[in-house]
Amino acid sequence: MTLITADPAQVQAILAATHDDPFAFLGPHAENGETVVRTFQPGADEVSVIDAANGEFMARLYRVHPAGFFVGTLGPGRGRPAYRLRIARGDETWDADDPYRFPPVLGDMDVHLFGQGNHFRLYQTLGAHPITFDGVEGVSFAVWAPNATRASVVGDFNQWDGRRHVMRLRREIGVWEIFIPGLEPGARYKYELRARDGHLLPLKADPFAFYAEQPPETASVVYDLSRYAWQDGGWLAQRAARQALNAPISTYEVHLGSWRWTEQDGAWRPLSYRELADSLIPYVQEMGFTHVEFLPITEHPFSGSWGYQPTGMFAATSRFGTPDDLRYLIDRCHQASIGVLIDWVPGHFPGDPHGLGYFDGTHLYEHADPRKGRHMDWDTLIYNFGRTEVQNFLIASALFWIDQFHVDGLRVDAVASMLYLDYSREPGEWLPNQFGGNENLEAIALLKRLNELVYGRGDGAITVAEESTAWPMVSRPTYLGGLGFGYKWNMGWMHDTLSYIGQDPIHRRYHQDALTFGLLYAFTENFVLPISHDEVVHGKGSLLGRMPGDRWQRFANLRAYLGFMFAHPGKKLLFMGCEFGQEREWNHDASLDWHLLDDPAHRGAQHLVAELNRMVREVPALYACDTSHEGFEWIDARDNANSVIAFLRRAPGTGEVAVVMCNFTPVVRHDYRVGVPAHGTYRPRLNTDSASFGGGGIENPPEIHSEAVEWHGRAASVTLTLPPLATLVLTGPGG
Repeated sequence: MTLITADPAQVQAILAATHDDPFAFLGPHAENGETVVRTFQPGADEVSVIDAANGEFMARLYRVHPAGFFVGTLGPGRGRPAYRLRIARGDETWDADDPYRFPPVLGDMDVHLFGQGNHFRLYQTLGAHPITFDGVEGVSFAVWAPNATRASVVGDFNQWDGRRHVMRLRREIGVWEIFIPGLEPGARYKYELRARDGHLLPLKADPFAFYAEQPPETASVVYDLSRYAWQDGGWLAQRAARQALNAPISTYEVHLGSWRWTEQDGAWRPLSYRELADSLIPYVQEMGFTHVEFLPITEHPFSGSWGYQPTGMFAATSRFGTPDDLRYLIDRCHQASIGVLIDWVPGHFPGDPHGLGYFDGTHLYEHADPRKGRHMDWDTLIYNFGRTEVQNFLIASALFWIDQFHVDGLRVDAVASMLYLDYSREPGEWLPNQFGGNENLEAIALLKRLNELVYGRGDGAITVAEESTAWPMVSRPTYLGGLGFGYKWNMGWMHDTLSYIGQDPIHRRYHQDALTFGLLYAFTENFVLPISHDEVVHGKGSLLGRMPGDRWQRFANLRAYLGFMFAHPGKKLLFMGCEFGQEREWNHDASLDWHLLDDPAHRGAQHLVAELNRMVREVPALYACDTSHEGFEWIDARDNANSVIAFLRRAPGTGEVAVVMCNFTPVVRHDYRVGVPAHGTYRPRLNTDSASFGGGGIENPPEIHSEAVEWHGRAASVTLTLPPLATLVLTGPGG
């Protein structure tokens, strides 16, 4: 057997991790009719080659550099043999597969689809994946870093030494890849990248990692997503009907880290995903919500961002457990007939050094020009939505949560910040589009394509836009010129009505337009009425805290407002704690104040919300036409002198209407006459002043018969007693 030497220049390049193609030099190669094997094993005393099948000795490798570079020959005619390395250091000897003997893992189709922006399951290609490759178990790694001059996988398994596992570059698309045999799920890792100018970048977490260390640690963790066995087929089969425009949808918005805490070893901590499955789900069922919506569960370094500054768009945050623990929570929700929405944040990302910013030594994911690439309000970076690969990254992330975690919909955060190039910018701080306008055409294209893909699958998943401006047709199909979302948060309704209810009742007569204005545009979009986390932070106080008056009036105002909200056209969303009258402003670092339920007033508010949810589910008039003018009629919006409004809700074809009366003063209105659509008997369905809700208990008879007295332009009418600061709902014939 001939002793083979190695090119000193190439050896030095391997030792310095500057070799431009280590796979062309390391591993097995046919040279001069023989198979030469080269390997870099820092600290090894001896290395030999053994047969991978039977462990028999094949050849000794000779150290040609004291740093641990070994080379030898297997003799003629070996080709690309299946071998392992037997490594000795001191008294230790172990066998290991050589990562440089394996061919590329990525196929040409993966590369081409990514380059075209059409690899919608890109998470199956990039990132870290436990696989069996050429009969060997290990983990394949792939990362997009086209401008790096070197990429290495580093971790505990190689002492975080970037020389040990330098990756192969697929030059046509700028993806680096390597298969590391013997690695298993649970391995911690990052990418070490060298920029074009030769300097090493901060170690980068994997943009496609499925799991990460718990903050403040930032390493990615190899995770196998193939092991979970779903049990929610029944829910998925009926999901489309449960989330349709004519379905009752009432969503409980939850921040997982502060919903409820538990004591462990003398300290308090948030519930885990699995603990939430045992406590949150029964609570949501008891309260009657149809859906839960989780504030962002993608991995994020700063807990104070509530998840809205994510670094791991494919990783479930490890704060509450593993990805499969989150799947278990979602699965259990589905088995309990509860839909699950998640906040998804494509509008911006933080500049933490381990994240996406300046990823390969260039502005790869973000715009280079801060006039397009940085949000001044949040000091975060903005994706380059016009870059094909970045658009593919974001769309693949959205579809990932639907495919792999069975989420029922995505609430897309801060859409307005994506739509407008001058969002929160002064003149001179932004760049116009190619036509001179302020519309972000690239972001618009991304959102339209995302919605077309989500709805084009036909599996019932939905998208919801948090869009705070008057951008037209947000929730209209793209073929009609819309953005294609299924629903849009009605931020205008929320701001106007909270402003109204915050007024002292004596002044409300001058602000009734704030209460009624929303009906001028209520059916221009498919609206969700949101009382969200944003309304109970940053000095705004709690929802209960916004209510004027003494303690009794505050709770009465809260009940009346919630009654008005649930009877109003639009799907419903309520942030946790609002349902029982949380007193304090929301604190993401503490549990909700569940002890308040020892107080009858708080229990009454909670009981009211459960009854409102039940009423909405059971009365089709209150949900079937939430997004259509056919389901709404004003009875009287002009009685501002008494701060009373009255309206009808209809469900065509049912023959039944809901008559809604709201009295926003602390005065009882006796013998208040209201026009109704038909003669017959009307029955009180809900009264927020009921004693069971903590109210004063001023009630109407169980049956109210119409009279042939024309009122409010209608041939029939009824007389009612309107309780103070209360919403009253009657059901009866619709004519």
